[in-house]
Amino acid sequence: MEGIFRQVDRIKPLYDVTYKVMLFICKVFLIADILITCYSVVGRYVPFIPDPSWSEEVVLTLMSYMAVLSAALAIRRSAHIRMTAFDSYLPKWLIKFLDILNDIFVLGFGIVMLVVGWHYATSIGSKGCYVSMPSVSRFWMYFPIPVAGVAMIVFELEALYGHVKSIVIKEEK
Repeated sequence: MEGIFRQVDRIKPLYDVTYKVMLFICKVFLIADILITCYSVVGRYVPFIPDPSWSEEVVLTLMSYMAVLSAALAIRRSAHIRMTAFDSYLPKWLIKFLDILNDIFVLGFGIVMLVVGWHYATSIGSKGCYVSMPSVSRFWMYFPIPVAGVAMIVFELEALYGHVKSIVIKEEK
C-alpha cells in the first residue's frame, strides 16, 4: 500500500507550484492595489497629477481576487478558521473523522465556486462592463470565484489525501 502513496506523492510538486503561483498572484495584486490607491489619493490632493476615474473599480476587483485566493491558500496551510476548543476532550479518531468531513464539505464548496462562479462570469459578467472603463468586461470581476474554486479543489484534494494517508499508513504499522 505504501507504494501507491509513493506514486501519488510524486504529484506534490504540482501542489507546491499551484500554491506558489496563487501566492505570487496575491502579492502582485496587493502591490498593484497599494500603488493604484496611492496614485489615486495623491491625484486628489496634488493639482498637476490627475485622479484616475478607474482606480476605485480596479482596486475593488483586485481586492476580490486577493480575498478569495488567500482563502484558498489558507486551506493549504490549514490556517482557515475552525473550532478546536473541544479537540482535547474528543477521541483522536473522531477528530480525524471530523477533519475529513470538513474537507469533504469544503471540497464541495470549491466545486460550487468553480461551477457557479464560471457560470456567473460567463453570463452576468460578460454582459456588463465597468462604468469607468467601458471597454473592460465585468467578466474580470466575477472570474476570481472560479479561479479560487480550482485552487480550493486542488488544496482540498491534497488535504484529503494527507488524512487518508495518515490513517492507512498508521494502520499498516
